[in-house]
Amino acid sequence: MKLSQYHNSLITIEFTDKKEPVSGFLLNYSEDWILLKSNPSDFIVDGYVIVANKNIEGVYRDENEIFTEQVIRLKSLLPSISKKIPLENTKAMFEFLNNEYGLFSFSKKSNSAIYPGKLIAIDESQITLLWIDLKGKWGENRVFKLDKIRQIEFDNDYLTSLKLASENLYN
Repeated sequence: MKLSQYHNSLITIEFTDKKEPVSGFLLNYSEDWILLKSNPSDFIVDGYVIVANKNIEGVYRDENEIFTEQVIRLKSLLPSISKKIPLENTKAMFEFLNNEYGLFSFSKKSNSAIYPGKLIAIDESQITLLWIDLKGKWGENRVFKLDKIRQIEFDNDYLTSLKLASENLYN
């Protein structure tokens, strides 16, 4: 898979296990991770997604992606990220996301569950999050195996809303 040809272009990533495809503007990649400015639907960009570079069946860019990209560019919603995310080191990547954004979420194989929170601890095999619920209330610590994480999302409307709720509705 030669990703360099798609830099700053809208692409779609499909998975071998039929996990929901992910679309976005390719911003950066490493051996383990792919960073996209997220295009969750239609002509919308909302936050960022980092996709684990495993279980990928293919990356493509066809007429739909080309047209959608053109419309997004006409709307002046050009993708960018202000600081380089250390995709080469998973621990450093999570620490960066936690320090820069204060809240992120990830998903495992299933698209039906996301795990939003902030970093408490991380080592070579697991991550501990302070969980935030759907109303923006902080809960208990939860531990997850790093090798099960498939996607990480940050700086999107949903997470920004949870963060605002936690900071303003419960203090």
